[in-house]
Amino acid sequence: MADRAGFGDRLVEAVRASTPLCVGVDPSSALLGSWGLDDSADGVERMGRTVVEAVVGTAAAIKPQVAYFERHGTRGYAALEAVIAAAREAGILVVADAKRGDIDATMTAYGEAWLSDASPLAVDALTVSAYLGLAAMEQVMKMASGSGRGLFAVVASSNPEGRSLQEARTAAGQRVEEELLAELSARNEAEVAATGRGLGSFGAVVGATRTAGSLPLGGLHGPFLVPGVGAQGATANDVGALFSRCPEGSVLVNASRSILAAGPSAAEVARAARELGDELRSALP
Repeated sequence: MADRAGFGDRLVEAVRASTPLCVGVDPSSALLGSWGLDDSADGVERMGRTVVEAVVGTAAAIKPQVAYFERHGTRGYAALEAVIAAAREAGILVVADAKRGDIDATMTAYGEAWLSDASPLAVDALTVSAYLGLAAMEQVMKMASGSGRGLFAVVASSNPEGRSLQEARTAAGQRVEEELLAELSARNEAEVAATGRGLGSFGAVVGATRTAGSLPLGGLHGPFLVPGVGAQGATANDVGALFSRCPEGSVLVNASRSILAAGPSAAEVARAARELGDELRSALP
C-alpha cells in the first residue's frame, strides 16, 4: 500500500495542533442574506473564504456542504474549488459533505472526482452513504487509503428522521448502524495491520444527539465526524460522554449554523470558533 500518511493519522495531528472543531461551510440563502451577501456563486465563495480566514489555527477542518455550492451550477463548483484551494493553502483539512452512495462503477467515478490528486475537487475526506452496501465502495476505499485520504460513512445521523432505518434489525439480528460500524471497524483493522498506521482511514458519522453507550464506538479504529452540536441542541459535554472511550484526536466535531451566525465579521466568526473549539478540547480525550 502507499507510504503516504493515512487520513486517520493526519486528522489526529491536525486536532492536536488546533482543536477537534470542524466548521461547516453551509452558505444557504438565509445565511448569505444575514451576512449581506448575494445568493450567488460569488456570495458562497466569499463566505467560504471568510470562514477559512477566520478558523486558521482553531479548527482542524472545514466541511463545505456541497449542495449549497452545486445549486449555482458550474460557477458554484468553481467557487467550491476556490474554497478548497484556500483551505489547503492555509493547512486546514477539508471534508466534502457530498454523501455520495451508488453501485461500484459509479462510486469509483465519485472517488476520481473527490479523492484523486488530479482533480481540482480533491479533498482530504468525503462523506458517503453506504446504504447500497459498503462492498460497493471497495475501489473508493482503496483510492482513499492509498492517497492518504478518508471516507466518513453515515452510521447514526443526528436527525430523528433517520432513526427508524438506522436502528432497524438485519437478518443477523444486529441494528443496521451496528453492522455498518462493525464493517468499518474490520476494514480499519485490516488497513492498520497492513500499513502500520495508528488509525484507519474509514470513519463514521455519528450524531452528538445519540445516547452515550448506545453504540460500541470505542472499537472503530478510525475517525468520527460528529454533527448535532450547537443548533441541533447537543453540547461539548454530550460529545465528551458519547466518545469517552475513543482515541485522542479521532473525533472531529462539526458545527456550522452556530458558528456562521456570528458573521459576517471574520473576527466574530473566529471568536465563536475559538470558544467552541476550546470547549471541545476540554471535553474530549
